[in-house]
Amino acid sequence: MNRIDRLTAILIHLQSKKIVKAAEVADRFNISLRTVYRDVKALQEAGVPIGAEAGTGYYIVEGYHLPPVMFSKEEAAALLTGEKLMEQFSDQSNKKLFSNAMHKIRSVLRGTEKDFLESLEENIAVIRRYRPPYAEEFPDRFLSDIQQALAGQRLMQMEYFSYHREEVTKREVEPVGIFHSGGNWHLIAWCKLRKDYRDFRVDRIKKTSLQTATFDKSKHLSLQDYIAKTEAAHEKTQLIKLAFHPDKVKYFNEQKFYFGHVSEEVIDGKVVMSFLQGSVESFGKWLLMWGNNVEIVYPAELKTHMQQLAAELRDHYL
Repeated sequence: MNRIDRLTAILIHLQSKKIVKAAEVADRFNISLRTVYRDVKALQEAGVPIGAEAGTGYYIVEGYHLPPVMFSKEEAAALLTGEKLMEQFSDQSNKKLFSNAMHKIRSVLRGTEKDFLESLEENIAVIRRYRPPYAEEFPDRFLSDIQQALAGQRLMQMEYFSYHREEVTKREVEPVGIFHSGGNWHLIAWCKLRKDYRDFRVDRIKKTSLQTATFDKSKHLSLQDYIAKTEAAHEKTQLIKLAFHPDKVKYFNEQKFYFGHVSEEVIDGKVVMSFLQGSVESFGKWLLMWGNNVEIVYPAELKTHMQQLAAELRDHYL
């Protein structure tokens, strides 16, 4: 990147946040702090009103904006891909807002970029095959409300459906953050009813209400700390070994990776697969569907658990 392009990019970056640290600029553009200081000085000398707070960072004086930013074809294509992803992996509120933003972005594109996007439009698709059978019962439009609550540190009241208990409960929560995993959005929040952190599936929320009351987010874990803590708990895994007849292995090829598959080898004519799992109980429920097509090599605890599950099924259907 030449210096003129870098200066423009630095100015755009400064406009993207209220305060930007010099180290952040250095990391983003892979330059030294001395170069950052020199570039910022050059922008100031060119008439850009950049202020600085010692020990904090740089900021653009309120009221100053660049003319509309132009996008390259590659950047426009990336935005189009993001729009396709948003259509399938966001809720009704964010889909509408992102669509509005894309219309504004398209309006500032040059003619060649607009033609480029139109030629790509029909050739990019994101397919989401699985939808929960109860999905139609939920509004699926609360992500923007949750984002407002997160940014303003505001309490939220909501009606939440527990799929496990098959009941709706009223909760008052202090939102910590949201993340997307396994095809769904999750809200991590401090639940006043349970007096603990809870993971709420956003697509199971039936109603929300933002409160005027606020809370102090410094009293809670950050989203990153919560995720790290959860992942650390999942690392306490147990080795499981299963043996399959070679003819049956093909049926496991896709599903095995969802259940902690780490390796496999052929022993005495059978394919022995190794898994790392945090819960023998949940793994056993998956194993039930394979009936007598699988043998448990290790641990004995899993074999005992499968015997219990089989006995429960036998008693249920007697």
